[in-house]
Amino acid sequence: MKTHVVKNNCNPEWDENLTLSIKDVKTPIHLNVYDKDTFSGDDRMGEADIDLKPYVECLQMELNKLIQQRNGFSIKRIQPDETNCLAEESNCIWQDGNIIQEMVLRLKNVETGELYVEIEWIDVIGCKGLSQVEL
Repeated sequence: MKTHVVKNNCNPEWDENLTLSIKDVKTPIHLNVYDKDTFSGDDRMGEADIDLKPYVECLQMELNKLIQQRNGFSIKRIQPDETNCLAEESNCIWQDGNIIQEMVLRLKNVETGELYVEIEWIDVIGCKGLSQVEL
């Protein structure tokens, strides 16, 4: 999937919602960031992976315990380490009956660069959902 191009900006903000079909929650989502060149090939500006396992663990918690929580309740905190691309602590948060994970990802293979990403699980009719998932 691709986002739209943000022109003439060294600190672009996309503010887009993308819906991905996930076949295996054990496989990270791989993001590539490119610039857009008019007369030559686009340059890779970095890459990052989103580890879904901590988020899926939160989704598999007992929903009846979470329903009683207030919006903004932090369900789980994930610390940056050598196995993830987190630039800072990430939180899985209870928000309006859903669990979201907010994260700042440090881009790899580049001097500097970060992405702010928020993920939320959406069940799609006709898909297995998380009932069959083992981590």
